[in-house]
Amino acid sequence: MNKHIIFSALFIITMLTVGCKSKEIVRPIIQEKLTAVDFMQSDKLSKVLDVAKAENKLVFVDFYTDWCLPCQLMDEDVFTDQDMADFLNDNFINYKINAEKGGGPELSAIFEVKAFPTLLFLDEKGRVILRKQGAAYHSELKAMGLQALSHKDVGFQK
Repeated sequence: MNKHIIFSALFIITMLTVGCKSKEIVRPIIQEKLTAVDFMQSDKLSKVLDVAKAENKLVFVDFYTDWCLPCQLMDEDVFTDQDMADFLNDNFINYKINAEKGGGPELSAIFEVKAFPTLLFLDEKGRVILRKQGAAYHSELKAMGLQALSHKDVGFQK
């Protein structure tokens, strides 16, 4: 009888271990954020600015952190909206940067980011056209984008 209990216990432990490993494989797929906005992946803002210049577009930058609830809400509600994504993708090079990882702390210091999210619209030289600290939802973000585009049309004067 003791052998039966030991065998059962080993079987349960083995099944739990296998189950945990399979959850680790599935978990990143489930937690992956789906966004309709095409955010350029780059360690350097200079690469983003080069693409913006080549495509004659302005740059939209989203400074975020992993723990920022308004950032997460924008990811879920704003950046997944197809109309908003079409507007941003058609008119801007979009760049999303974690302010606490990689080159994020350095860029945060350069742009004096003090709250999250911080949303910036930049010209092709990296000069700030518009800045907003805090979340911007659909109508406000689109209005900001249109305002930034109007600066592009008349030429940006610092």
